[in-house]
Amino acid sequence: MTRAPAIDEYHRSLSPEDREISELLAAEIASALPEAEGRVWHAHPVWFLEGNPIVGYSRLKDSLRLMFWSGQSFGTPGLAASGSFEAAELRIDEVADLDVPTLRRWLAESRQIQWDYEHIRTNRGLVKRTVF
Repeated sequence: MTRAPAIDEYHRSLSPEDREISELLAAEIASALPEAEGRVWHAHPVWFLEGNPIVGYSRLKDSLRLMFWSGQSFGTPGLAASGSFEAAELRIDEVADLDVPTLRRWLAESRQIQWDYEHIRTNRGLVKRTVF
């Protein structure tokens, strides 16, 4: 799948260091989840499987944040809980902080382990586990 032009625009807005990290993340996501739809959502790149947000990244004040919406349920360690649902994140300061084999394991898990964020409103604010 071709990357959305808005993601390229997002990358162009970043510092060279953050752009390098983002390009690596986008390439790994595209390789691991070729059927995922990537777009800028809430001002940062996010990839969706069948309408459900799976993985994305954003620039914070002190680092780049890689977010997996169902990451708290992954078996591969290294992600920190984020928010009140099942999301987990990794903060990245430079490309060397990113362990690509671990990233690939998380991406594989993100396909199998999903909480249904797409229907959170109709589920009265609850996320339910999707079974694959």
